[in-house]
Amino acid sequence: MPIKYYACKMSLQTFGPPQKEKAKRHRRSPKEFRLLDWAFVLALAVLVALFLRTYVAQAFFIPSASMEPTLSIGDHILVSKLSTELGSVHIGEILVFKRPPGEEQVCGGPAVPYLVKRVIGLPGDHLTSRGNTVYVNGVALEQPWSHLTSLGLAIGDVTVPAGDYFMMGDNRSVSCDSRYWGPLPSNLVVGEAVVKFWPLSRFGFL
Repeated sequence: MPIKYYACKMSLQTFGPPQKEKAKRHRRSPKEFRLLDWAFVLALAVLVALFLRTYVAQAFFIPSASMEPTLSIGDHILVSKLSTELGSVHIGEILVFKRPPGEEQVCGGPAVPYLVKRVIGLPGDHLTSRGNTVYVNGVALEQPWSHLTSLGLAIGDVTVPAGDYFMMGDNRSVSCDSRYWGPLPSNLVVGEAVVKFWPLSRFGFL
């Protein structure tokens, strides 16, 4: 009996206090908690920003004059990705899209990853032009948006394939668009340009 009692007593003395000390050593300070909170908030903000940029909206910079007078060099625009993902595309909308195959070869100039043009023809539409007038399915295209009237390169005789769009710049005499590299495959579309937000003097919805 004395041996068993002694062993129990030693057990309490040996293992009791160190457990309390260990718990005390790992107790976090208020400063550590604040740092963890800020790290969590920052990580969450980054994830939300990446989600919005990937699936909702993205900002772009205009580097050329092909969309003047609607968009000028230096304008910053906001592009809605949901407008094209969840909705339908209409003639007159301005789309941002990935550079189509062959664009660099026929257009020259610096290689850019994205382009911005206006929808002129939808899948199945027949397009042609006479003088400076564009015809869609035999009817002169109504163009309530700002544009430069000189057409430059004519539209030949084009029927837009299924799943494609015919794109043109508003500054048509200098725009390298579907007249040069053909209809745009819909899988290259990034989204619809909805607003100019910078510079503030040119702020406006598109």
